[in-house]
Amino acid sequence: MTPEAPKDPEEVEGEETGGPPPHALDERITGALVGAAVGDALGGPVEGYSPDQIAERHGGRIHGIVGPWHGDDWRTARPIAPYHKGDGHVTDDTLMTHALVRVYERVRDHLDAHAIADHLVPDLMTNPRWIPELQTETLPLHRVFLAEKWLVARLAYGHVDPREAGVGNIVNCGAAMYMAPVGLVNTAAPAAAYAEALDVAGAHQSSYGREAAGVFAAAVAAAGAPGATPDSVVTACLALAKDGTRTAIEAVCEVAARHRDFESALGPLRAAVAPYDTVGPDYRAPTLAARRPSRLHAIEELPIALGMLLVAGGDYRHAVLGSVNYGRDCDSIATMAGALAGALGSPVPEDWAKAVAEASRLDLWEPARTLTAVTREIFERDVRRRRAHERAFTALGGRPCSG
Repeated sequence: MTPEAPKDPEEVEGEETGGPPPHALDERITGALVGAAVGDALGGPVEGYSPDQIAERHGGRIHGIVGPWHGDDWRTARPIAPYHKGDGHVTDDTLMTHALVRVYERVRDHLDAHAIADHLVPDLMTNPRWIPELQTETLPLHRVFLAEKWLVARLAYGHVDPREAGVGNIVNCGAAMYMAPVGLVNTAAPAAAYAEALDVAGAHQSSYGREAAGVFAAAVAAAGAPGATPDSVVTACLALAKDGTRTAIEAVCEVAARHRDFESALGPLRAAVAPYDTVGPDYRAPTLAARRPSRLHAIEELPIALGMLLVAGGDYRHAVLGSVNYGRDCDSIATMAGALAGALGSPVPEDWAKAVAEASRLDLWEPARTLTAVTREIFERDVRRRRAHERAFTALGGRPCSG
């Protein structure tokens, strides 16, 4: 089924659902954050490869946690070294997601680009943490990709206005990959999530990289709404997305709606997103136009994650395994698909979650408990602010509020 025509964002946010939510707020936040981390860990060891290469290396499709691509040679094998990708280790997608949760924990309110400069960057630079892929405790800055090190270069050393710091960075999924917390704080309010994520991501990305961050946050917020479905999530995205990002989502999801199994969808989804993806057919040999600002292009990861969510009918296991076996930047694709399926209420396989938590030496549930408490506080603040605005507007001669 083709996704519904886009609706006004406020209409999407305010639709009646006709009953209580089947999953409580804490369950949706937990599902999204744990689901994102597990997807990340499953996709990490095959990142950068094609579906055919993955199938050849593993004797077929991947159905769970696998070891490093180069086995025991992971410390020296290029281009992976020195990262131990595989065996249930999360990557920088999860490290950055958890770092953003810590910023919310400190600020306890909505975030903006200045919060990234004031809190996220110092955390990356000064607080040693266990880094699963390095098998040691060190500064997160030593693990994150160059596009994330940009935050430190621009904000800590360059003293750039945080709202403009993302300009000049390569345009990729670097900001989008850790925006799930923004969507969760704005659960059931995709337009608000979109606006907040665009502000937050301004410190990190520009162009369609920043746009993807906003749309992914909106998708997570939409997935957390009572009665949400994969189709309603895509509808919310199409109501907000601009330029190439919107066109790419529309093209990929139109194809995804024709498939119910990721095996048959792998090739068609790649073909659908290819005209909008700047990286090119060989993920490890980007084209000259790769990752440059554009109004016509989109990152690959978000449309594919949404497409896999549709193919899977919202089922967590199917969406994540489809994302992993798609290859290319599959850890980020599986992170996004896992967050969306988890927010919809599809259970994260318990054996996967426990294995990833143990292998990565991380409590995957603690960030969810923290963010749930903060989300409730922020909502209460929002209600007070909204009521104060209503009173002021009414005092100025505006129409009294009804209801």
